[in-house]
Amino acid sequence: MKSQLTILMSIRPRFAERILKGIKKFELRRYIFPIPERSRIIVYASSPIKAIIGEFEAGRVFKASPETVWQFVNTFPDSGIEDEDWKYIKGARYALAIEVVNPVYYEEPIPLEVIRKYIPFFAPPMSYQIVRPGTPLAQLLRHLIKR
Repeated sequence: MKSQLTILMSIRPRFAERILKGIKKFELRRYIFPIPERSRIIVYASSPIKAIIGEFEAGRVFKASPETVWQFVNTFPDSGIEDEDWKYIKGARYALAIEVVNPVYYEEPIPLEVIRKYIPFFAPPMSYQIVRPGTPLAQLLRHLIKR
C-alpha cells in the first residue's frame, strides 16, 4: 500500500482548537495541491500560539469551486463551518473541503522556538506544505511528537 503524505498546515488558533476538539469536521482551504485521503495533517497553530499542537487524518477531500465546496459542507448539519471559513475560500479558483478524522491534541505542543533550535531558519507555511520523508522537519517531528 502506498504511504500517504504528511502535511504541515498553518491554522488560526481558534480554528485549530475547534478541529482538534472534534467540533469543526471540515477544514476549508484554497486549492494549492491535491491532498490525498488518509494524509496525516500536522496542525501548526499560528500567532499568538506559534506551535505544532496536534494532528488529524484527512478523510474525504472535496475539490471544486468555492461555491460548490460551501454547498457541500453545509449539507452536514454539524460541520462546524462558520461564515469566516467562507470569507477565506471566496474568490479562489478552486477550494478544498478536508474532512477531519481522528483529531489528536499532542500531550506537549512543539513551540516555534524549539523547532528553530533544530532548524534555525524554519518558517511555518502560509497555508500548507508537504513534509517530505528524510527532511530535517520530518526527522524532528518523528523525534518530538509524543502522543
